[in-house]
Amino acid sequence: MNLFDLTGKVAVITGASSGLGADAARAYAEQGADVALLARRKEKLDEVVKEIEAMGKKAIAVQCDVSKEEDVEKAIKEVLEHYNKIDILLNNAGIAFAGSVENLTVEQWDTAMDINVKGIFLTCKYVVPHMKKQKYGKIVNVASVNAIVADKSETLVRHAYNASKSAVLGLTTGMAVSLAQYGITVNAVGPGLFESEMTADTLFKEERFLQMYNAICPASRPGRKGELNGPILFLSSDASSYTTAQFIVVDGGLTAV
Repeated sequence: MNLFDLTGKVAVITGASSGLGADAARAYAEQGADVALLARRKEKLDEVVKEIEAMGKKAIAVQCDVSKEEDVEKAIKEVLEHYNKIDILLNNAGIAFAGSVENLTVEQWDTAMDINVKGIFLTCKYVVPHMKKQKYGKIVNVASVNAIVADKSETLVRHAYNASKSAVLGLTTGMAVSLAQYGITVNAVGPGLFESEMTADTLFKEERFLQMYNAICPASRPGRKGELNGPILFLSSDASSYTTAQFIVVDGGLTAV
């Protein structure tokens, strides 16, 4: 039996218009899942849907701002009307602002918390009741290594990001403990440095930072495209049926040194 087989499952992915979210959506489809892609940029979602449909798999695009309750409620309702169930929820939508508590604006702080933390709260608010009814669910929250480590350099400080991703871990643990009795597992993954829309024009443009990262990281390189998919698929499949309340870092060993 292939424990990673997702045939017959329905997966909802937030922040699925590009980067790690789009990669995960393709990976779910490759393992047999029907997927629902949520993000603010509908045109980008449509492109990913076409790619997945070209693979012979089912996918829908649903425009949604995860920080707005009315958007999330409407999006989850649309997914349920289309697929009639939700088995997997990957909370991937996220944002990062550079800055310390001294120079972040209140708007930046609130936006980071709204998308990175409230977004997970809202999607779970509307997905968990359905998972409880079916007595099955796999929730995977994308946190970050920056939930447990931080940057010293003033140019790389991201205090709102640190705080919001740490909050994701607390929420993951809380939900995991209370939802296990319903057959729902809740876990988090912590990507190290991966190239995405969020990092392409920031960290990946800092040659000095990349040199430092490669020197410190045991793997001597950033993560490659697709290398987050394995842990996500593990936590989203029956391979992890007895795994909950866990935080798996995917960082080439960075947080071990």
